[in-house]
Amino acid sequence: MASKSTRTEYDSMGEMEVPSNAYYGAQTARAIENFPISGIRKHSLLIKAMGMIKLAAAESNMQLGLLGKKAGAAIVRAAREVIDGKLDDHFVLDVFQTGSGTSTNMNTNEVIANRANEIIGGKKGDKSGIHPNDHVNMGQSSNDVYPTAIHVSAILAINDLLLPSLRNLEKALSAKAREFDKIVKIGRTHLQDATPIRLGQEFSGYASMIKHGIKRVEHAREELSELAIGGTAVGTGINTHPKFAGLVAGRLSRMTGTRLYEAENHFEAQGSKDAVVEASGSLKTLAVSLMKIANDIRWLGSGPRCGIGEIIIPAVQPGSSIMPGKVNPVIPEAVCQVAAQVIGNDLTITIGGQFGNFELNVMMPVKGHNLLQSIELLGKVSQVFTDKCVKGIKADKKRCEEMIEKSLAMCTSLAPVIGYDSAAKIAKEAYETGKTVRQVALEKKVLPAEKLKQLLDPWSMTEPGTKK
Repeated sequence: MASKSTRTEYDSMGEMEVPSNAYYGAQTARAIENFPISGIRKHSLLIKAMGMIKLAAAESNMQLGLLGKKAGAAIVRAAREVIDGKLDDHFVLDVFQTGSGTSTNMNTNEVIANRANEIIGGKKGDKSGIHPNDHVNMGQSSNDVYPTAIHVSAILAINDLLLPSLRNLEKALSAKAREFDKIVKIGRTHLQDATPIRLGQEFSGYASMIKHGIKRVEHAREELSELAIGGTAVGTGINTHPKFAGLVAGRLSRMTGTRLYEAENHFEAQGSKDAVVEASGSLKTLAVSLMKIANDIRWLGSGPRCGIGEIIIPAVQPGSSIMPGKVNPVIPEAVCQVAAQVIGNDLTITIGGQFGNFELNVMMPVKGHNLLQSIELLGKVSQVFTDKCVKGIKADKKRCEEMIEKSLAMCTSLAPVIGYDSAAKIAKEAYETGKTVRQVALEKKVLPAEKLKQLLDPWSMTEPGTKK
């Protein structure tokens, strides 16, 4: 029984009470009751992508002469409000729901239909003017709309957030590589002293990792550019016009600024979500890269007096509630936590990818959520890492030089001249006596002083192929 605060709507299973001010309808209300699970709603970019698909579908169906101009124009206007985020409060469903995303597709159809009915002078719940299934969902199925929305929303996030942040980070790391190129320091393998390296060379490696990460993300975007729209229920395209998918893809291309196209094989596009798994894999690889870079920077800045201390990380906040003056590498730590989350998200997406049962993958909502969360987290933390850490890193040149001279690995350059065993004896004696390799070699007169100076020059060790 409807009250002033509710209205009665109907779906194929009967009547449902819906809040009177809600734009969603009976199927959404039923899904609210069925999935009170996490309280996590759909990502705003996925909602935006759903609005874009419905707008493109309405315009395409009008172009094909299948949808009347009055209804079509109202749907387009309502869908634009969805795209603009004006109706986000009416997308109320939990991430954990039907595996095809049907509930969210119907949430979208109902919101747009009810708003479109208002636009043409009708009222919410009156399906006689504009129907959520017959008009808003014309030529579509949840089974091709939802995977299309995942791809479109991920591309939006990649274009607008992730790639710009990664390019800024790569630029900042490359700038540090140039700035630190003249600073020679000790290299480390197995966490033990190794031969010298320039701090700039170390940072050039970090910049290259991000550069490769950008390429992987761009490739993933290409894979996501293939859309399932047009396959409808099982990939055969039943109940849709043969030209519909191409028209929708063209309109979505213009809206996203990325070339999108109809899937070459709709059975692959709906029966699997391999493109999402691949995209997540590229994000996981990026997360691993970021964790390595952040962890190295954390270690290189350890101290300030009793650690490695070769670099100085910007101090952004007090580090302890009990130790006055302590400052911690909080930004690199945040980067590492994001990386861990993204790696975990990838596992969920990988498992979800295995649930392509026959003609439909049935873990799309959680896969889409995790993919968007990973993109957003990586994009935001990369920018924070750039602005609050990388750009402000300074080198402690004196500390770098001091640690090189103390290193036993300096004897490496002696080995080709005096032999491995003789060089090893010098290193062992240096370790036992606390002397440097240079001091022991000079005392033993293994080579003329000038030759030793040449061989033990740290800079020359950072340039393979240079004559000694």
